[in-house]
Amino acid sequence: MARKRYKPEEIVGKLRQADVLHSLGMSMANAIRQLGVSEVTFYW
Repeated sequence: MARKRYKPEEIVGKLRQADVLHSLGMSMANAIRQLGVSEVTFYW
């Protein structure tokens, strides 16, 4: 199965969403999981 390649704009959008969720009091691990991204991918 082929991997999906995300556009830079989509990546920045997910990073911003994670920051917003984290600033609202959600733990970073839960925010990342809610966006459908693994922790390893996020911190890479």
